[in-house]
Amino acid sequence: MNKIVVIGAGTMGNGIAHTFAQYNYQVTLVDTSSTALESGMANITHNLDRMVQKEKITDKVKEQTLANLITATSLSKCVEDADLVVEAATENLDVKLAIFKELDNLCPEKSILASNTSSISITQIAAVTQRPEKVIGMHFMNPVPIMKLVEVIKGYSTSEEVLQEIMELSQKLQKEPVLVNDYPGFVANRILMPMINEAIETLYHGVAGVPEIDTVMKLGMAHPMGPLQLADFIGLDVCLSILEVLYRGFKNPKYAPCPLLVNMVRAGKYGVKSGEGFYNYSTSRKAEVVANQFKR
Repeated sequence: MNKIVVIGAGTMGNGIAHTFAQYNYQVTLVDTSSTALESGMANITHNLDRMVQKEKITDKVKEQTLANLITATSLSKCVEDADLVVEAATENLDVKLAIFKELDNLCPEKSILASNTSSISITQIAAVTQRPEKVIGMHFMNPVPIMKLVEVIKGYSTSEEVLQEIMELSQKLQKEPVLVNDYPGFVANRILMPMINEAIETLYHGVAGVPEIDTVMKLGMAHPMGPLQLADFIGLDVCLSILEVLYRGFKNPKYAPCPLLVNMVRAGKYGVKSGEGFYNYSTSRKAEVVANQFKR
């Protein structure tokens, strides 16, 4: 396995492409937007520069990583000899189903099709293809080049051969793959999102403010980042999408998104990527507390 195609040049997609390229795989990063591709490549270069400055990699590794990367705005030619395609598009079921239908038609029989989904059923995605045994989940964590975990999600029909190949591949990327079964939210988000949602509920009910909630969790529970700031970095729109998947999947009110989260997403307050969420990032990525506007 050497030729990798990554679909989606956003935060997760460019991080996944960076990681494969750094470990000497030939990578094509695909996005329908040339602007997104330019931004994604700029982000990869910036992150490689930081790794060089911190002496995590050498200049030679940086140059080789960039040499292993190309970009494309069309799937048809770049997937014709792909060993693995990793979809990292938006967390939207219809979008993912459309992509996998197209991939199934375009990719050779040998290609393994993986989704970086953080909550959507791999079994459901696989069902729109003629190769469900070759469809699997590879849920990387952000920032991908740094975080060690990969949730490897086995769909109902995923073959043992494909599963083992992806587990071994993840290890070659110096990651720690963890096998999980295909249920809403898998493990990471089934546990994380209710905690984030409860933190938002705590704010919504006026129990404490944004910095106070995050400080309690950082100092009291030894979390490196408070849940509200973490939600900003994940993207409040992504958090909402995952909670909606959990709520639909389990029919349990404990997964119902907090009304404050719903309203913030409606208002376009997505967190870091929009410049404001529970914190203000308009001047830099450093979190500055937003004026108290979260009361019911």
